[in-house]
Amino acid sequence: MKTKLLGVAAGIAAAAVIAVSAPSEAAVKTFVFCSEGSPGGFNPSLHSAGTDFDASAQTINNRLAEFEPGTTKVVPGLAESWTASDDGLSYTFHLRKGVKWHSNDQFTPTRDFNADDVLFSFNRQWKEDHPYNPVSGGKYLYFGWMDMGTALSSIEKIDDYTVKMTLNAPDAPFVSNLAMDFASILSAEYADKMAAAGTMETVDDAPIGTGPFEFVSYKKDAVIRYKAFDQYWEGRPKIDKLVFAITVDKSVAWQKVQAGECHMMPYPNPADLEAMSKNPDINLLSQEGLNVGYLGFNAERAPFDDVRVRQALSMAINKQAILDVVFKGAGSAAKNPIPPTMWSYNDDVVDYPYDPAAAKALLAEAGVNGLKTNIWAMPVARPYNPNARRMAELIQADWAKIGVDAEIVSYEWGEYRERIRAGEHDTALLGWTGDNGDPDNFMFVLLGCEAAKSNVARWCNTRFDGLLRAAKKTSDPAERTALYEQAQLVFKREAPWFTVAHSVQFRPVRKEVVGFKIHPLGSHIFKYVDLK
Repeated sequence: MKTKLLGVAAGIAAAAVIAVSAPSEAAVKTFVFCSEGSPGGFNPSLHSAGTDFDASAQTINNRLAEFEPGTTKVVPGLAESWTASDDGLSYTFHLRKGVKWHSNDQFTPTRDFNADDVLFSFNRQWKEDHPYNPVSGGKYLYFGWMDMGTALSSIEKIDDYTVKMTLNAPDAPFVSNLAMDFASILSAEYADKMAAAGTMETVDDAPIGTGPFEFVSYKKDAVIRYKAFDQYWEGRPKIDKLVFAITVDKSVAWQKVQAGECHMMPYPNPADLEAMSKNPDINLLSQEGLNVGYLGFNAERAPFDDVRVRQALSMAINKQAILDVVFKGAGSAAKNPIPPTMWSYNDDVVDYPYDPAAAKALLAEAGVNGLKTNIWAMPVARPYNPNARRMAELIQADWAKIGVDAEIVSYEWGEYRERIRAGEHDTALLGWTGDNGDPDNFMFVLLGCEAAKSNVARWCNTRFDGLLRAAKKTSDPAERTALYEQAQLVFKREAPWFTVAHSVQFRPVRKEVVGFKIHPLGSHIFKYVDLK
């Protein structure tokens, strides 16, 4: 990607100190976020991590529906209202008028947001013959994981401000899915202009949106710069400039927050929480996380295709030791693929006990002796895992006690995810923060047969998948709950994951910051933030 730093931004170091020394900039409000890593890109339909979405969907873009700040309640976004047919097979969206697009040195919009942009944004992901479908690699991960291609029958433009989406079958979480980051709306006019210029990837590399902040520049592994969008339809943000100071090392990020070089950081070290709570310059925000951290077994590879091996390796891990050493009290033991705060959680599920002797016997029963394998560990902290390397070391030591020799493997965050999607691992640490507050978003997206092509477990169980598909087709909460409870029993018996923990979210925020809320879905939203 070709990038350049503009204006005052060019003279500021990658650390992006809060104080701007030039007198002319004295009144400018610059908010600095010590982000945890570089994004994979700036088109949220092409990416899958919170790091990517913070840098794109939550700053640059909007969706037809949005989540109310601090909740999972779905509220109007670029669609000011919608109606569903009685049979649940069609939704008509009434679009907001007067919504302006960003501009850059390659594009100045000539019209407001309209239905053409909605059709472009979804058809690009859905239709393989769409001219933009193969651009930038053409991997629309979430669109596939949410089974949108199967769900949709048609998308029609009724008029410039009305769009009708027809489904092949009722889909209870459909509108909630449209509030997710992958469903961000991009400019069809910008796409047409870049196609005419022969530079189609510019749409993804130099993003244009309707969101609260305009993209200014990006220097990989260093800094992303944004500016407030004066014509934002919800009202101009209160801060003038937003800076993502990319800081992978959490200890360094905490030093920057203390020194006033960053206003906040995500995913702090649990060991630092006590010091953060006592620092007079810091507000330590916390909230129960809608997340799960796990170790996934690659069920396409022997011997992990044998459920006995997956069960044995699960029984060999001391989960309580991981909670004590890695989470330090900031997490609770996970036994299901959804968190206990989510509706339909099945508390009757019994977790695997820590029993090395039983694990060793089960491996022998499966004919597995002297197993050599690997444990992939993330290079970055995530809301569901503050220290994957340390967790991997603990698992490695536990498995050694039953004769399993495991090598710890890691890669740069983007490469780590790509290699997992390609199925190169034996076992891998990963996790999930909910996108829409629905159990479908955990179980179907991560463990349904449609997702088996690219998720960590690469596991397809027809009984489990059938229960999830039945739950999608009914809007009755009691029916859906019963189906999801059964699915959790299948999941635990088949053990595609060793479920580790649900973690509490913490955010150290400097006291001059007002208006920031922890989002239960893990996003970092800065459009309502101000500085005293």
